[in-house]
Amino acid sequence: MAAIEVRRVGQRVDGGRRTLRDVSLTIESGELVAIIGGSGAGKTTLLDAIAGVRPPAEGEVRYDGERADLGYVPQDDIIHLELPLRRTLRYAAALRLPAGTSPDRIDRAVEAVMEALALSPRAAQRVGALSGGERKRASIAVELLTRPGIFFLDEPTSGLDPATAADLMRLLHSLAESGTTVVLTTHHPPDVVTCDRVAVLTPAGTLAFYGTPDEAREAFGADGIEDIYIRLAEAESHDWSGRFTTPPPDGEHSPGIGPSPDTGTERTSRAAKRPGPVREWALLTRRNLDLLTRNRLTLAILAGSPLMVLAMFAVLFRPGAFSPASPSPGATVMILFWIAFGGFFFGLTYGLLQICTELPVLRRERLTGLRLGPYVLAKVSVLLPLLALVDALMLGVLRGLDRLPPMSWSTYWQLLITLLLCSLAALTLGLLVSAAVTDPSQATMALPMLCFPQVLFVGAILPVPVMAAPGRWLSYAMSNRWAFEGLGHSLGIERLWATGASPLGPPLLASYEDTFSRGVGVDWAVLGGFAVLFLLLTVLVLKRRV
Repeated sequence: MAAIEVRRVGQRVDGGRRTLRDVSLTIESGELVAIIGGSGAGKTTLLDAIAGVRPPAEGEVRYDGERADLGYVPQDDIIHLELPLRRTLRYAAALRLPAGTSPDRIDRAVEAVMEALALSPRAAQRVGALSGGERKRASIAVELLTRPGIFFLDEPTSGLDPATAADLMRLLHSLAESGTTVVLTTHHPPDVVTCDRVAVLTPAGTLAFYGTPDEAREAFGADGIEDIYIRLAEAESHDWSGRFTTPPPDGEHSPGIGPSPDTGTERTSRAAKRPGPVREWALLTRRNLDLLTRNRLTLAILAGSPLMVLAMFAVLFRPGAFSPASPSPGATVMILFWIAFGGFFFGLTYGLLQICTELPVLRRERLTGLRLGPYVLAKVSVLLPLLALVDALMLGVLRGLDRLPPMSWSTYWQLLITLLLCSLAALTLGLLVSAAVTDPSQATMALPMLCFPQVLFVGAILPVPVMAAPGRWLSYAMSNRWAFEGLGHSLGIERLWATGASPLGPPLLASYEDTFSRGVGVDWAVLGGFAVLFLLLTVLVLKRRV
């Protein structure tokens, strides 16, 4: 009985351009099948359509009965590079195996896949230090933890030396012999020879041939698999499409063929096996903390940037700016602003690289039913306590250096809450941008574009009441404005400027009008609203992307 039936599948990319046209084939249970073709022929597109990663725009993919859990290994690594291999696999097993699986059973599953893939000697080694072939096997190990009945791999031998590639193909062949259906894409001719069947795509994205490798050579008049590519390059003068295949007529269905991989009932049954959302959040939080503490460069940046900002505060501002006897209005405004901007900057930079650096991992885990809500909240759960520590340290050091006035503990608690909410809103904005970009370089380029408006439209350089109308409206969207004004209210800036001996006080106060008269609770509510909004948008963006 067929394991997978592909019926008249077509696919389109953004803009409507067709990349696959009317592809039909049947994959039997326990077969090792290769999809080949020239660059741009649609190999990965067809693999993704069959696997359900991106359902086809035309036609359908049907599975035999109740579809077994599938495994999918893209070209990119689907494992974090910072952790030791055994720990990486333990996290993957805890997230993928059914809820209630005991730690002992998880450990046995991890040891079994490492032994099967000859990775046991590398169990304690950091994944990033493994060779290319070992990392590829590690990605396969993640998928084998759940013993998938159907296994998809995109260019599994790409970048491997011939001996390592041959070893990997022998492993996949043994998986097929044990009953797992294996489908892969490749541009490496020796890979095809070990397969049971080969699907050949033309440059136009149509199926030119589907059969055994020997039959393919005979059909194309080729001495070797590599010669088939030469024949395909002649597509302009030969119509290979459909020459060796006969698509099933519309309406025919093989016996026992069940629902397609993207049906709602199938996804529900798979999701029911997973840990609950709280358990999932706890696992992801623990993994994020593990990743953070093992990345020394990241830790150095996270710890070093606040220290650098504090050093600049000490060099830039004189002590006693908030003294009631002789206040310095200009200095107090700038101190408040840079405290608020410091909280914003720390939160933004902590969040910007959190998601875009692990998109391949997230895409694969999403296919296994990972919930995006716990995923995003786990990022916040690890980084927010660190931001709280940094914000508290900043306030404490500035008070110790007499850059902030002596006030009651309740006032400083207000300052800390305001600053922490400012950092939280910026952190969630960073996560949103990280979810929207495609690589870390784009996130880095977005940093100045996000920071400049938070400098210009906050009301420190130019008070909001004297801004032009468009600037005043734009200032409402600046989370930093609400932190700046909340800090000013808690420190009693209006009273300080109105009663101080400085002649600059009253005119400066008049230009700010009622900026600092609003209760700090309103500022907290606005900052919290920004954080919730950015979190929801992050989840929505990720739903569309992964």
